[in-house]
Amino acid sequence: MSTRLDTLQQALQTILGASIRKLVRDRGEITVTVKADDYLAAARTLRDHAELKFEQMIDLCGVDYSSYRNEPWDGPRYCVVLHLLSVTHNWRVRLKVFAPDDDVPVVASVTEIWSGANWFEREAFDLYGVIFEGHVDLRRILTDYGFIGHPMRKDFPVSGHVEMRYDAESKRVIYQPVTIEPREITPRVVREENYGGV
Repeated sequence: MSTRLDTLQQALQTILGASIRKLVRDRGEITVTVKADDYLAAARTLRDHAELKFEQMIDLCGVDYSSYRNEPWDGPRYCVVLHLLSVTHNWRVRLKVFAPDDDVPVVASVTEIWSGANWFEREAFDLYGVIFEGHVDLRRILTDYGFIGHPMRKDFPVSGHVEMRYDAESKRVIYQPVTIEPREITPRVVREENYGGV
């Protein structure tokens, strides 16, 4: 296994060259991070180069790195992660790209390279607010069209902004501000010696 990873790592470093910002090899997997400007070209190279041949995109997701691992994060906040498979060479790679602007996270769409990225990019847009430049149909896929915000962002309120319910009087679904009262649940600390009859 190590020899195959050595071969893949060498090929990635040689072929992608300066577009690699970071290459991490951990637990038998390779993760390559590229700059947003190089993302589309790197993705195309990963698919088309004869020594790499990552014909298949297995997964694409968004990540919010604010307070990553419950610690302050020094760097761009939003990341897009792809898992790629080469059927030809029987190896995998993880490709990461960070959106350069935290206020309006934008990265290129890879739907022209892997058509299966379509719904994955829509999901990352819906849940994280990442805009995929060049996507032909970028709209919400899991939340309602009138939904406000992006629910997987770490700063999204736990109770949300609006709730919907069926109104029997008007015989339709209506939206209204959230009626749940926020509360803090603090566990009871037992300090009594014979608590519970023991």
